[in-house]
Amino acid sequence: MKKFSRSFHALWTGEMISEFGGAAGGIINGLLLFELTGSKEWMGALWLVYFIPSLVLQGISAPYLNQVNKERALKIIQLIRMGGYLLPLAGWLFQSHTGMICGLVILQCCLGLLQPVYASLSFSILPELCEERELAEANGLLDGTMKIMSFLAPGAVSLLLLVFPLPVLYAFSSALFFLSFVALYAIQTHSVTKTAIWTKKFWWSEMQAGYRSFFQQPQLLKLTLLSSSVQFAVGASLVLSVPFIRGELGGERWEYAVFSGAFPVGYTIGSLFLSRLPKNPVVMYSGLAGGGLSFLLLYIVDHIWLAWGCELFGGFVIPLFNAQSSALFQQEAKRERLAQLSAVRLLMMRAAMPLGILFASSGYLHFTTRQSFAAAGTVILVPGLYFLLTSIRAGQEMAKRKTG
Repeated sequence: MKKFSRSFHALWTGEMISEFGGAAGGIINGLLLFELTGSKEWMGALWLVYFIPSLVLQGISAPYLNQVNKERALKIIQLIRMGGYLLPLAGWLFQSHTGMICGLVILQCCLGLLQPVYASLSFSILPELCEERELAEANGLLDGTMKIMSFLAPGAVSLLLLVFPLPVLYAFSSALFFLSFVALYAIQTHSVTKTAIWTKKFWWSEMQAGYRSFFQQPQLLKLTLLSSSVQFAVGASLVLSVPFIRGELGGERWEYAVFSGAFPVGYTIGSLFLSRLPKNPVVMYSGLAGGGLSFLLLYIVDHIWLAWGCELFGGFVIPLFNAQSSALFQQEAKRERLAQLSAVRLLMMRAAMPLGILFASSGYLHFTTRQSFAAAGTVILVPGLYFLLTSIRAGQEMAKRKTG
């Protein structure tokens, strides 16, 4: 951590606080809505309100992201989130169920609209805060920190609920986003904000140029498709995990909780271990192949502790791919279009997750839970092994040239 710049430390601190606040907010949003409505349909609608506007905005906002002051936009987004979390609290203070539900819907819509913009900007600003040789480790550190926060938030919220009424925790999440805003104030970059005439013609020409630039760079497309395959499997696991542990293996609730927590714990360990490994394609694709293998092994495990081990192993190896592929994307993409290209990357990755959910929940394929895990793992493992063997062969040929 000491070798990174002050601005990176500011981004890391802001991201850490923001992720914790967001994870805590996601828990209390679901709890509050279910207590108000008792309806699964409302729960589904709440996630649709988050997800659909998010994908739409992400698809059309990409041209504008090249034209904004990134650090200023990140701060403004955190202030809007801070205000959004006060809306359900206001409904509670006025003792209005309708007000709380409306506040939840508006909050969820705002979060869905802002999250992809925030993620794209924070991803694209990283090369301005770090040396190129530090990018893989910096991405790994950020990813690992996010996983720690998503692991710690549920326990912290559970303890706070023992002391405070549920709506009061919205003030807690709001305060965390304000602290994130304060932390981000220390970011300093030398980027110059472009000025442009915001017209329909400008938007359309920039949109075409951005997507054309993305698809004309095979390396960017390859890395994005491989990352999307991981997200597809993650989406499938959201549907499959509970029936696998509670149904197939007959586990208890706490055993499912351990299964859910094993991946972020492994991810954190893997992110820390990443700094000790060489940054090369062999290590990167080993992580991808290992992640696919962790899904495939769930097809054969017959004890819960083995399932825990698979999740722990998967969490450990995936950062080897995620961090390095993110760094390669940041290095290969044109710097002046990095924000826009990262938005396209994130759009493809996020679109893969609902495809995984549909795959796992669809009854047309007649797959068992184990077969679905195996299929999702194969989607990752096959390309991972192919590119791993290709990288090993390329390394051997390079070594022969040097010795020859």
